[in-house]
Amino acid sequence: MKAVVYDGTRRVSVHEVEDAALLEPTDALVRITSSALCGTDLHMYDGRTGAEPGLVLGHEPLGVVERTGAAVTRVGRGDRVVMPTHLFCGVCPNCARGLTAACSRIRPGAFGAAYGYAGMGPYRGAQAELLRVPYADANCVTLPGEPGDRYEDAFVLLADAFVTGWHATELARVGPGDTVAVFGAGAIGLLAAHSAVIRGAGQVYVVDHIAERLAVAAEFGAVPVDFTDGDPVRRIREHRREGGLPPGEEGMDGVDCGIDAVGFQARDRESPGRENPRQVVDDLARLVNPAGSLGVAGVFAAKDLDPAPEGHHDGSIRVPWATLFDKGVHVGFGRTHDRRYTRLLRDLVLNGRAHPEKVVTHHGSLADAPGLYDAFDRRADGIVKAVLRP
Repeated sequence: MKAVVYDGTRRVSVHEVEDAALLEPTDALVRITSSALCGTDLHMYDGRTGAEPGLVLGHEPLGVVERTGAAVTRVGRGDRVVMPTHLFCGVCPNCARGLTAACSRIRPGAFGAAYGYAGMGPYRGAQAELLRVPYADANCVTLPGEPGDRYEDAFVLLADAFVTGWHATELARVGPGDTVAVFGAGAIGLLAAHSAVIRGAGQVYVVDHIAERLAVAAEFGAVPVDFTDGDPVRRIREHRREGGLPPGEEGMDGVDCGIDAVGFQARDRESPGRENPRQVVDDLARLVNPAGSLGVAGVFAAKDLDPAPEGHHDGSIRVPWATLFDKGVHVGFGRTHDRRYTRLLRDLVLNGRAHPEKVVTHHGSLADAPGLYDAFDRRADGIVKAVLRP
C-alpha cells in the first residue's frame, strides 16, 4: 500500500510499504478516505522529536471498515468510522474513568499511544491507504453518510483537531459568559475558539500573526488580534475597557480563561521569525484575571532535539509560576481524552451547531503530501488545515 513516510528532517515522501493487516482478533482494517495533517506532524517533520526515518505519519484518520477480527462485534465491513488519535483499550482503570489518553494497556511499560507519532508506540500512521485499528470496538466511532459527502471534512476533524479544541476549553473551564483568549490560530486554536463560542462564551479573542488564520477566527465569531501590531495583552485589555466593564470590575480587564494552543514552538512577538517557547505562557500569565483558568493544549515535547533559546533538550522551560500562584489561576494541561467528546461533537456537527470544516483550506492526494508539508511548515499559501484523500 502507499503511505506518507518520514525520510528525515523536512523530508517526507510516498513509499510502497507492507499492507496493514489484522494482527489480533480485536483489530479492524480500515480503508482511509481522509487523513489530515496536524501541527504535531510538523514537530516530527522539523526533526525536533526524534522521529526515525521510515515512520508512517498521520494520526487523524477517517475511513470505511474493510475487515474485522473475530472478536470485533460493534463495527463491521462497510461502516464509516473515525478513529481518535489516541489509541486505548477501553477497559483498563484509566479508560474506565474516561481517561483514554492515559490507557495503561495500549503501550506496555508506559501509558497512552497514538498513530504515527514518535515515542507513542509502534502503531503506523494514517496518512496511508489502509490502517490497522487495535481494539476496534473501542477505537472506531461510527458515522452516518458516505465517503466524500458534505460531512467528510468535518468528520475527519473528530479524530483530533476538533476534540483537542474542545478539550482545551475543558482545561480552561470555559463557561457561559466567560471572556476567553486563545493564543495560536492553527486548527486547534481556531477550533478551541469555535468550541468556546458554542459553549456560550461572552467574548473570544484569538491571537496570531497570520492573516488567513485570523480571518477564520473572525468567521467563528472571535475577535482577531495580530500580535505584530503590538502587545496582545495590552490590546485585549484596551478592547475590554473600551467595550465597558461591569460596575465594580474595573480591575478585571483581562480574561477569565486563557488557552495556549501553540506549545513549545511559540513565536517571539518582537521577532516572529524565531521561536520563544516562553512567549505564550508568559503572555497568558499576565492576561488571565485573578482566580481565572489557563488551559494548555499546545504540545510540550519531552524531547526537543533542536531547542530554541529558553528551551532545553529535555523539553523544560521556565514558567512564571509565582504570577500564576499569586493570582490563584487554575492550570490544566495534557493530551486529549478523545472518547469523552467524539459522540458529542459528532452530534453538534450533524445538528448544525458546529462547523469545524471551516478550518480546512487545502486538499490533496498522498502524492501531494511533500508539497503540503512544505507549505504547512512555512505557513505559506494560506494553509490552515490540509486533508489528504488517498
